[in-house]
Amino acid sequence: MRSEAEGAVPDEQQTVTSSEDTADSSSSEEKQDDTSSGALGFRGRRKRKKKQGSFWKELPVLIGVALVLALLIKTFAVQAFYIPSASMENTLQIGDRVLVNKIVYHTRDIKRGDIVVFNGLDSWDPEVDYAEPSNPVSKFFRAIGSAFGVAPNEKDYIKRVIGIPGDRVKCCDAQGRITVNGVPLDEKSYLYTDSQTGEQNKPSNETFDHTVQPGQLWVMGDHREVSSDSRAHRGDPGGGTIPIDHVIGRAFVIVWPLNRIDTLPIPKTFDQPALSAALAPATPLALGFIGALPVTLLYRRLRPRRRTP
Repeated sequence: MRSEAEGAVPDEQQTVTSSEDTADSSSSEEKQDDTSSGALGFRGRRKRKKKQGSFWKELPVLIGVALVLALLIKTFAVQAFYIPSASMENTLQIGDRVLVNKIVYHTRDIKRGDIVVFNGLDSWDPEVDYAEPSNPVSKFFRAIGSAFGVAPNEKDYIKRVIGIPGDRVKCCDAQGRITVNGVPLDEKSYLYTDSQTGEQNKPSNETFDHTVQPGQLWVMGDHREVSSDSRAHRGDPGGGTIPIDHVIGRAFVIVWPLNRIDTLPIPKTFDQPALSAALAPATPLALGFIGALPVTLLYRRLRPRRRTP
């Protein structure tokens, strides 16, 4: 048998790892790690550069898509409008931006008390005159601003609907109130009130008596003393009324400035049931049919019957 001494490996043949060898090994491993991490870092930087490059390439596309979507919404659904004049104070102030619903009148008729935006081109003169931009760049930005409600549009007006087709709008009764179909309107909640004196506009300083024809609207501003509305256009075709098909939509909310954000509901005075007592355009025809029914039945009863052979 071999002794433990014989089986042992001589000291000089044993593998010994010195501190220098360990250091060399560690340094080589670190170099490998540095090399690999350097490669990864390079690849990471390249990826980041690619991402940044692709972002700047995609940005014009994103802006273009956003503009197209905004124009589609503006054209068919909701549009922002800038308030350029004092004709609707205190309800709307100069510089306010309102959103206009362009779909609502495809689902319901225009109601008394609605605040509507309409196109007055070729019918009403602008309430506020603006100098035409002198160069194409200014014209372009003016058009974009008008489209998105950050610049005024001299062709569009905003007023409150007082009379709809068939209504007789008159000023004034013994108490100085405007009447619709003989029913007086209580307009204190929205007529202009001077913040300094507390004095409120009269419903109208001039008298009028007009029956609104089919397809037309009688409209007035809330600041009656400065508003160039239906009263001021009675010499125009339509007697001051505007065509319903010129209405762009209903203003339903103020969105700017932030301290004036508010909704634009219909005042309660227009909820009076008696306002709708006037005959609608189709009512006379309907009454004619109703009246003809008993006459026809009576005639059939009194008519001599033929005898069959």
